[in-house]
Amino acid sequence: MKRRLARILLGLAITLFFAGHAAHLYRVEFIERVDAIIYDARLRLTMPGAGDPRIVILDIDEKSLAEVGRWPWSRDVIARLVERLFTEYGVAALAFDVVWAEPDPSSGLATLEALAGGALKDDGRFRAALERLRPLLDYDGRFAASLAGRPVVLGYYLSSEPGAVRVNAIPPPVLGVGAFDARPVTLTRWTAYTGNLPGLMANAAAAGHINPMPDADGILRRVPILAELDGAYYEAFSLAIVRTLLALQDPARGPPPVEPGFPEGGYGTLEWVKVGHLRIPVDEVGAALVPYAGRKGAFRYVSLADVLAGRIAPEALRGRLAIVGTSAPGLMDLRATPVDPVYPGVEIHANLVAGMLSQSLKHQPAYALGAEVVFVLVGGIALALLVPALSALWATAAAAGAAAIATGVNVLAWTEGDLVLPLAGSLLMIACVYTMNMAYGYFVESRTRRRVAEVFGQYVPPEVVDRIVADPGRYSMEPREAELTILFCDVRGFTGIAEALAPEALREYINAYLTDMSAIIREQHRGTLDKYIGDAIMAFWGAPLADPDHARNGVLAALAMQRHCAVLNERFRARGWPPLRIGVGINSGHARVGDMGSRVRRAYTAMGDAVNVASRLEGRTKYYGAGILAGEATRHAARGVVFREVDRVRVKGREEALTIYEPLALESEIAAEALAEREAWHEALAAYRAREWERAQAQIARLLAANPGCDLYRVYAERLAALRRSPPGPDWDAVTSFDEK
Repeated sequence: MKRRLARILLGLAITLFFAGHAAHLYRVEFIERVDAIIYDARLRLTMPGAGDPRIVILDIDEKSLAEVGRWPWSRDVIARLVERLFTEYGVAALAFDVVWAEPDPSSGLATLEALAGGALKDDGRFRAALERLRPLLDYDGRFAASLAGRPVVLGYYLSSEPGAVRVNAIPPPVLGVGAFDARPVTLTRWTAYTGNLPGLMANAAAAGHINPMPDADGILRRVPILAELDGAYYEAFSLAIVRTLLALQDPARGPPPVEPGFPEGGYGTLEWVKVGHLRIPVDEVGAALVPYAGRKGAFRYVSLADVLAGRIAPEALRGRLAIVGTSAPGLMDLRATPVDPVYPGVEIHANLVAGMLSQSLKHQPAYALGAEVVFVLVGGIALALLVPALSALWATAAAAGAAAIATGVNVLAWTEGDLVLPLAGSLLMIACVYTMNMAYGYFVESRTRRRVAEVFGQYVPPEVVDRIVADPGRYSMEPREAELTILFCDVRGFTGIAEALAPEALREYINAYLTDMSAIIREQHRGTLDKYIGDAIMAFWGAPLADPDHARNGVLAALAMQRHCAVLNERFRARGWPPLRIGVGINSGHARVGDMGSRVRRAYTAMGDAVNVASRLEGRTKYYGAGILAGEATRHAARGVVFREVDRVRVKGREEALTIYEPLALESEIAAEALAEREAWHEALAAYRAREWERAQAQIARLLAANPGCDLYRVYAERLAALRRSPPGPDWDAVTSFDEK
């Protein structure tokens, strides 16, 4: 416990640091930034991808600017648009994400009035004509008249810039001065505004502010639903639209009032705003999270040029809410959002309206703060006490489990409860506690690993050292009994090769052979390279790392080594060197493996009868003309490999007869012709052992005719000829004995 005390105290300190941030005792910008990234990722992964079909965006796009002219358009065009939308297209309501702050001079009325009051003031006919034309040339008046009695919502800007002034008109507040005297709140405060022309404001059904509320990183995730001006509270554009739509359901009662909502029990700050039957969740500053339905274009866009030209079928707009806004880059109403870096502001309003109507707004309630503090403290204290006592594997599992629980609860709250709970603080706390403990463990264990390397590195092969020092507590160098597959490989006719090559060439020749064959054993088939014995190689599978497929891996390595001889021979032939041929012996069985040797020299190696048999089999490959010979145990354990039986032999130093086999290929790769030849060979071998010399000799003759290059058939053909000349006695057991190694 004393050894773990320092890590426990550090873990508790990390926990308290993150708990302080969660409790808002101080704010860590990095944690908030990570939380924002997580929020954006959750939003993108769960957004439906399509907007509310009840809402259509009438777009002042590049096409509209090209056809109608540069913005702002003449108000008589807008008046005709309003008339057409309600009379021909039958929209349910209309909203303008536009501020009409300046009179429209495009009709020339102001110029005519100046003439009537100046140079032509005495011209009665001019003045009379002007009075007749005034209603037609008063485009602002025509626009205002088109709004009268219709559910049209306008937008306006609030400002708190130094020196900002109050321009034109805005609607009355939805909550008067003193509305929150009993429950103080901290809403966004503004000091000035830019409203619409008074005539327009007087005829519009409602208006709301269109102020964005970007976060510190410039991303727009929230919009202030209520904003404070002179102690009174004004609604957002989206809320004004929703109240106007609700008023259409009961025109006699008009728009429903705005009712602020607080949690029960008298704690916390403003949590929601209620209008009619709708409950709109807000945060402590009265802002609502924008429920983005998808990337730009999730809602249906219709070009205003097409509406003005009558190219849109009335059914496309009938009964829908139409919001007029712009996606044209030159009109400067593009925002950075979690779902798209360039996103039209009008579609943000559409998302909010759709979320309010469908009651799908996410909520970050006041109690989310307490929930995060509790989770950080409970989880952090548990990890600070638990992780130092665990192994690296279990510590990783504990940290991963804690992170999974935090993430799972967070995702469940998001998907099932529409709740936005902070996650970054919890995950970063878990990561810091875990990393601190792992770093401590790493530096302590690295000293242990260096000691292991120093002790064993002088006599253990490097690949064994690497595996052992990776987990020094798991492996022991002490000799032990293990089930292994042992491989011996030797170059055929190496003496002749050595005599034919100059010393430098011989070095390159043998180095190329040993390097490539060692790579096949170690890197491709996970074997342990034991030693080089001149031009011979010894390797094994099953130690020091356990390998349940040791026999299969050993056989596959041997087959790969034989195939690679052809690759090497291409290179050797190009340099005029002798061809390379190798013999490989493989055997499986119990052996003693570990650190063995003398005080002068030690090595990690394997010893035992299974090793001796593998060496003997390698020596017999030349006699049988086989590239590889394998013992019975290897043949039975190497799943998925096709073998042919070669003989039953009695090798030197072993009285018990041993059946030996030649691996041919994987079952999935062997050709049908090779399988047929194998069956024919086994029939010949059965006849040989049954003393049916003629049948065996005839079968082998047919095999030799089909495959004259097979030395095994030639060995048996000669053996059969000798047996027919001098038949064996009744005690003949068809076992071939070898006295030499």
